Amino acid sequence: MANTGQSPHDAVMNGEIWAEFCDQLKAAGETILRADAPNDPLHRAEGWRYLTRLSRIALDMFMECSDRDFPSFYRPSHETAKIGADNPDNLYQRAEINGCNDYVIRGERGSVPYLGFIAIAGGYEEADGNMRSVAALDTHTGLQVEDDGGIVIHLSREPKPGNWLRLSDDTVAVLVRQTFLDRGTERAAQLTISRSDNDGSPPQPLCTEKLALALRSSAAFVQGTAGLFADWAAQFKQQPNTLPAADQAYCQKLGGDPNIYYYHGYFCLEEDEALLVEVDDIPPCDNWNLQVNNYWMESLDYRYSPIHLNKHMAHYTPQGGVLIVIADGGSSLPNSLDTCRHREGTLAFRWIGAQRIVDPRCRVVKKAELHTLKEAVHGG
Repeated sequence: MANTGQSPHDAVMNGEIWAEFCDQLKAAGETILRADAPNDPLHRAEGWRYLTRLSRIALDMFMECSDRDFPSFYRPSHETAKIGADNPDNLYQRAEINGCNDYVIRGERGSVPYLGFIAIAGGYEEADGNMRSVAALDTHTGLQVEDDGGIVIHLSREPKPGNWLRLSDDTVAVLVRQTFLDRGTERAAQLTISRSDNDGSPPQPLCTEKLALALRSSAAFVQGTAGLFADWAAQFKQQPNTLPAADQAYCQKLGGDPNIYYYHGYFCLEEDEALLVEVDDIPPCDNWNLQVNNYWMESLDYRYSPIHLNKHMAHYTPQGGVLIVIADGGSSLPNSLDTCRHREGTLAFRWIGAQRIVDPRCRVVKKAELHTLKEAVHGG
């Protein structure tokens, strides 16, 4: 059911808003049934689950955490809800804000190696699908930390002393990336956000207009996000078993971190094949990583399977490079990643804060040939 043109109040009172919301979610299912998407049982089941996950994210974003006078950090992508090649090394946080207001973020720095903040405008629910980066502040570019490990960041249109994240009138959110090298030993930053002029008054009760906007925005987000990344995957599928550099400017329009250089690709392997990804040398960088995703650009379940590799985890060749093996079931070699029963899917590679860019190379080999790589990987 399309928007009937009723006022938000009337649509809520007579129930049309709920029917409209459900119909929009139903229409989003057409993305899963696209002719260019895999139609095997695994990807089909993951596709329907993907829509439920997007719905959960959307309802957090637009319903539960949308009060820009009382912002709070929530997780827009995590272990069981994933968007656009979510980085397994990241703890993502987001807070909805109004660029016309001033805010302050306070917290404890923790020990996570990379901590970045981006003010963003737009979103995947809008017609152009852009989520533009307005400004960025991060540990790579000089985030100031107090002697006791505390951090204070001011968000405003006008400059502030100390840590300042510039806002524009159309800023709608602040996105945080906490990037780990070793989740077992590193501590995440603990962060809160509030309006600078909050006088202690409680939030206003939910009104019909806000409810209608939240449901419409949520449904649009599910449709827009599913369609956007299905288009990406279909594009990557045209060059299977390669990892070309992405359009970096376009990545920034979709909320990419300006300190990251992105690659996206597609794997398509027979049961007896493996994909080798080789990087001749590793430049000085905050981090790098490679991850395996399904067709919907969700990282595979890194809680239980080795589906990604980073700077800290990798085993390096004597020449200072890295050779990564991607195969169903992995392999006995170091740096082996598991496709977890997926014969095809997407890949993502990142340089984070790298002093120079080295392109990864890919080639397909038979699994039976992997034993010949032992010397190259182990150094003899």
